[in-house]
This record gives sequence, structure tokens and C-alpha cells, in this order.
Amino acid sequence: MSRATFMNFRRLANTEVCSKNREWKLISFMNGKDIFYSTSCLKKIAIRPKCVCSIHIRTFINIFNAGGNNQKLYRVKQLIGYSPEQMFDVIQDTENYENFLPFCRKSIDQVKGENHRKTYLEIGIPPIIESYVSHITFQRPHMIKAECRDGILFNFLITQWNCDPGLKENPNTTIITFFVSYEFKSQLHSAIANRFFNELVKQMEQAFFTEAGKRYGKPCIKARKF
Repeated sequence: MSRATFMNFRRLANTEVCSKNREWKLISFMNGKDIFYSTSCLKKIAIRPKCVCSIHIRTFINIFNAGGNNQKLYRVKQLIGYSPEQMFDVIQDTENYENFLPFCRKSIDQVKGENHRKTYLEIGIPPIIESYVSHITFQRPHMIKAECRDGILFNFLITQWNCDPGLKENPNTTIITFFVSYEFKSQLHSAIANRFFNELVKQMEQAFFTEAGKRYGKPCIKARKF
């Protein structure tokens, strides 16, 4: 970007008068600064402008203040090449989540019972990071359910795995159903998360299958979704 272009941009950003004809457009919000680009030079600079066009302000506000339900649901069912017992052992190994689960920064078992567990988890990607105690119940080897209802960011967060026998002729297969449901307390956090929720959950789900591969070797069949 030339010095003249830069000086024109500074003058434009510091003016007290809005104009919808400006070529500078708000495209993101990051680390407390507004990121702008020029349609002519396609160079980015980060400053704190005093004023931006009302049309861009409205667009920015609409992204994060969209009305509607904050609840989100993800559910997938598939046949995989590991036994129910094998998958159960991977999923219930909560204390090792920090070693193989994406976005899990810390996992500490606080209470261990025969069919229940309480695990402290710290999960997230900055700027959204949540620390909470997950209340886990399970029935070996068929079901594991984790609930959080006292988090700072969430009204609730529920994750459940059902591990049912797969092919009759192959005991090392499982029909696995993975279910995630949550509701953010904040519309802002909900709007941010909704933009990448499915991708994050898919990565988390795949991490369990990858960990099973490290422990038990390659799956006996190729995974097949229903």
C-alpha cells in the first residue's frame, strides 16, 4: 500500500462523517481491533476507527445478535470396525481426553464410581473456553452419557454415545450413535459457535476413532454411515 493510500485511509477512518461510498469495509473482528481491506489494493491493516458506515455496523451487529433458539443438536449413526467393548473403553477414558481429544486443554477425574464419574474439563478455542465438571453415567459397554448444567457459558451441554452390536457375523463391529446437544447462555457465543459447530464436533468424533486405531490397530471394516 502506498503512503498516499495509507494517509487517505487514516483520514477516512478518523473522520466524524459516515459515507456509504467508502471503499473500506469491515470484514472481521479480532483481538479487539477492526480489520479493514481496500477493494483496490487488497491489503489489510488493523486500526481502531472512530466511525464506519452504518450499513457495515448493521451487518456486524446482525451476525452476533441474531434472534432465535440458542440450542444446537448434532447426531450421527454409523457402523464401525471395532467392538462395543473397545469403543466403550476409549470413550470412558476421560482422564486421557487431554492427550487425544481436540480442543480439550485439561481433563481430571474427580470422582470415580462403578457406573458414574465426575471429570473436570477445560475445552474450547480462544476466545471461547469453558471449564466445567462433566457428570458422566455409563452402562458397559452400551452407553456413555456426559452432562454439564452448571457451566459459565452453557445452559446445558449433553454428549451421549450408544455402542450397539454390529454385524452378526462379526463381533468386532459396532453400530455407534453419537449425540451432542447444547445451549449457550449468550447469543454472541451461540452465533460464533454456530458458524463452525458441526466441523468441531466431527473432529472430536473422529478423534475417538483415531485413538481406537492407535490402541487396537486398523478397523476390521470401513466405517459406513446410516
